[in-house]
Amino acid sequence: MTGKHSAGILLFRQPPGSGPEVLLGHMGGPYWAGRDARAWSVPKGEYEPGAEEPEAAARREFAEELGLPPPDGPLLPLGSVRQSGGKEVTVWAVAGDLDPDRVVPGTFEMEWPRGSGRLRRFPEVDRVAWWDLDRARELVVAAQGAFLDRLAEHLAG
Repeated sequence: MTGKHSAGILLFRQPPGSGPEVLLGHMGGPYWAGRDARAWSVPKGEYEPGAEEPEAAARREFAEELGLPPPDGPLLPLGSVRQSGGKEVTVWAVAGDLDPDRVVPGTFEMEWPRGSGRLRRFPEVDRVAWWDLDRARELVVAAQGAFLDRLAEHLAG
């Protein structure tokens, strides 16, 4: 994965009487099916630097992964992190609301079972949910926890 780049949008809301919540997607496909901890992610996807701007890729990938356009509103840059596999992920946050039941995830194709020669189609994300920041930190891919911390810092003022 070294040298790959992804961009995404972290949707957040602040329900009355509680702390902020973020929308995360559980990664689809057979590798993630039985996992919960560290199997959730900011809606994101790969882009080719120089061929596409990261912010445009983040908007495109949000729509592709969730089947819904990203909400209007100012994007808050949360910077970049390097995940354990080497991929650099850049994320923006935007305030908004989204009903997880309206999500129609995009799909990808892969050989499964591995070595079988059969291609199968899987959802990019197999479920989407709102999480408070503490629970989200337990579920999200480890490196992406930095985005939650940066969002919390911004919201705290």
